[in-house]
Amino acid sequence: MGSRFGVLRRAIAGTCVMAVALGVAGAVAQAVHSQLGLGGVGRQALAAVICLAVAVASIVLLRTRVDRLPLADLGFGGGARACALGAAVTAGCAALVLGAGSWAGWLTWGEVEPAKLVRFLVVNAVIACALEAFPEELVFRGYVFTSLDGVWRRWTAFLATVVLFTVAGGASSVVYAGVGTLLGEEVPAPGFAPAGEDPLVYAVLYPVFGAVLLIARITTGSLWTSVALHLTYLSVVRITIDGTARDAGWSADPATPDALLLVPVFLLLSGAVFLAVGRVRGRRVGWRDRTPGPVTAGRR
Repeated sequence: MGSRFGVLRRAIAGTCVMAVALGVAGAVAQAVHSQLGLGGVGRQALAAVICLAVAVASIVLLRTRVDRLPLADLGFGGGARACALGAAVTAGCAALVLGAGSWAGWLTWGEVEPAKLVRFLVVNAVIACALEAFPEELVFRGYVFTSLDGVWRRWTAFLATVVLFTVAGGASSVVYAGVGTLLGEEVPAPGFAPAGEDPLVYAVLYPVFGAVLLIARITTGSLWTSVALHLTYLSVVRITIDGTARDAGWSADPATPDALLLVPVFLLLSGAVFLAVGRVRGRRVGWRDRTPGPVTAGRR
């Protein structure tokens, strides 16, 4: 089944894959923007294609060639039904919590511009899925967690995955700085949080986000649930809290700094709903359990 330190090496390798994918994608897209003038959606799409290609190819190589284990074990069951569940639970919890915040006067809403909003949602969904939702779920809730869960007790695998997910942003900023410098770009100094992110907010929000994504993955048994949760979360935040900055066609402006707490609250509510769904379906989390994997030549 592999040693405890052996699976930790795999988990760290997976984290490095995501850091490299994000960092290289961002640096190359920035260089193309500087030299050829590619901006806006084109620049975002280029970064998304590079990130997706690097992350998927690397995980396939690690899983099938290095570990010599099947990709199917990473949690690809469930398909459309799992996606629908992840999106419905997340969107429903967001509507409930943000609605309550609006009723309390914490949020003020701008006018809806339907055509712009629909266009933004479609473009954002495609790019965010390729750049963030799918590759990050494949890496962390797929490869990293599955590797650790086969040897470590679940609560340990859970916490380790959340920590690695949280530090991946900082690691990607190191890669971005290095590759960007080699390409002749002026790049920001590496940091714990990606450029543009408040380190304190990042340190609070991302562990919560990572934990809820894992709960969805475990209680439904499907990676597609966490992919849909991830994408729905990004869409909700980008058309509400970040709506004005992104010109999304709709926005919610915080009337008080406390309004930002609504985001982790709706994530935590989503996690609670998934725990309830798991209980109803007979899929307990099993914090002290292990999910043994097959013994192969690659698992030393």
